[in-house]
Amino acid sequence: MVNKKVAGLWIDGRKAIVVSNHDAQDISDFKVIDTIKSDVQIGNSSENAANNAEKTNRGKFYKEIEKVITNSTELYITGPGNFQEELRNHLLDTPQYKNLSIKLGTDSQLSEDQVLEEVKSHYNA
Repeated sequence: MVNKKVAGLWIDGRKAIVVSNHDAQDISDFKVIDTIKSDVQIGNSSENAANNAEKTNRGKFYKEIEKVITNSTELYITGPGNFQEELRNHLLDTPQYKNLSIKLGTDSQLSEDQVLEEVKSHYNA
């Protein structure tokens, strides 16, 4: 068992599957904490409105992720595309997470069980 509060997640543009070895205070076994879905805006009147809606929804999505990784000392982010880098940059620009140790990986679509195993493997748990 890892003796520090760590978390990992798989993320794409539509959802994030979050795994952690702690609740707010206590260290325990790794488990899937939450699957967070991103709001998707459909049918905007202009490209500008669509871009603004996308930025707003992405910000809300990242804030929901922040809530479930609070108190983590390390974070492993994996997934397709560049969403891992975007989330890492967002977190490092947030004062609460600026000292968070973040490692990135790349994976295609994973189920909750596969994300759990990937995070456990990353932390050798």
